[in-house]
Amino acid sequence: MIRSVCVFCGSAPGARPSYSRAAEEMGVALAKSGLTLVYGGGKLGLMGIVADSVLKAGGRVVGVIPRMLIERECAHPSLTTQHVVTTMHERKTLMADMSDAFVGLPGGMGTFDELVEIITWAQLGLHAKPVILANVESYFEPLYGMLDHAVKEGFVTSESRARWRNADSVASVMRILSKEGLTGEGSP
Repeated sequence: MIRSVCVFCGSAPGARPSYSRAAEEMGVALAKSGLTLVYGGGKLGLMGIVADSVLKAGGRVVGVIPRMLIERECAHPSLTTQHVVTTMHERKTLMADMSDAFVGLPGGMGTFDELVEIITWAQLGLHAKPVILANVESYFEPLYGMLDHAVKEGFVTSESRARWRNADSVASVMRILSKEGLTGEGSP
């Protein structure tokens, strides 16, 4: 049952306006579906856009931010709940524990780190939650190429590669979540 979705995305808006539009669309879709957003707690970039969109649409937003990033990522002041933790590891663990599914929007090193770690945890059997990448403007195509290369070279299994679910739009992300048991009832 999916009640909360963790969205990993950039603390910058990126080079294309379509990234910001997708973040806004994602936030509205989550709120309209009654799903709680779990995310990194900042107000900058795509992170801020997705959180603001959920809030404007009447949804719930749970942020998780390490104390050291409160000023750097400008902690969002208006969330439903904001958890302040000590380390990045605590941040990722708490976000994972509170989430029933994971969505990746375009982002940088932090986004890549979070996505790879959450897939690794699934591979190790620590969770069986869906991981979906919103492939806005084909942003994740180079990553998919690297994953396919790693499979070909014998470092990643086909099963692990299949955990990276591809969605070409926010609507496609929501269809996948719906098939996985989207309920929108409850919160973390």
